[in-house]
Amino acid sequence: MRVLSGIQPTGRFHWGNYFGAIRQYIALQENEQAFYFIADLHALTTIRSADELAGFVRDAAIDLLALGLNPEQARLFRQSDVPEIPELTWLLMTLTQMHLLEKCHAYKDKKEKGLAADAGLFTYPVLMAADIILYDSNVVPVGLDQVQHIEVTRDVAGRFNHVYGQEVFVLPEARVLDATAKVPGTDGEKMSKSYGNTIPIFDTPKRLRKKIMSIKTDSTPVEDPKDPDGCAVFTLYKLFSTPEQQEELAARYRAGGMGYGEAKQTLYEAAMEHFAEAFERRAQLEANPSEVEDVLQAGAKAAREKGREVLDRARHACGLSRRP
Repeated sequence: MRVLSGIQPTGRFHWGNYFGAIRQYIALQENEQAFYFIADLHALTTIRSADELAGFVRDAAIDLLALGLNPEQARLFRQSDVPEIPELTWLLMTLTQMHLLEKCHAYKDKKEKGLAADAGLFTYPVLMAADIILYDSNVVPVGLDQVQHIEVTRDVAGRFNHVYGQEVFVLPEARVLDATAKVPGTDGEKMSKSYGNTIPIFDTPKRLRKKIMSIKTDSTPVEDPKDPDGCAVFTLYKLFSTPEQQEELAARYRAGGMGYGEAKQTLYEAAMEHFAEAFERRAQLEANPSEVEDVLQAGAKAAREKGREVLDRARHACGLSRRP
């Protein structure tokens, strides 16, 4: 079984990214055929600053390694370091039907809102399909809102196989990530960069504490009992604590006499403890950028070796090359 997933470098990773996806990617890396890439080509549809994109890519690589991605178990690479991807994208584009792309969420949403949608956004699902099938991927861990992309990938790959009468591509399966870990943002809504309510994984302790202290709560007086189940602070605390610790803090909520500031301080301390080792690893990696680049280059080499094998099959099926 080969697992593949990509992460867009469009900003610093936050708690929602970690508990919603990254933690689960790392758990899947025990499969020795895992490929994880930083999707910098995809990011070009939204980021127009070269320096900003380069910085986000660098931070994404360091953060993933700091959070526990092990390059001896999984390959980590930059999408743009694998030129086989855009070549395969073009082969797929020649067979992808327009109506299929017109149904895709990102393009459809922009069009309905009257916003400009460029060709990059329109053909985004084909590039994503190439990302997936280039490595004979069997399993793609995704959120529920990304399942459509895997369905499109299967449609595109299946059409290619049908048109050329060969089983050129493996048809991948989506593995929907655990959505039970609710990660509210500082405003109580789902944590998302688009809402501006995120708490970054890595920042200075002072700025992290300030972010946590800004979490929206109600105006219940300190002396009054409070409902832990209706509080974003408590919901976030549950992500970092044991059932026993959760019950202890819940009891303090219900007893009264504890302000939300104290609950936020408890959350801050739990988060800092949870990510303490990752902070240390990140500092070491940031001080050794060549080590990070070596990991990315080794990952790209492995990705290209597998990708060339699959691309050669596709080229041969199309009549672009002949293999012995």
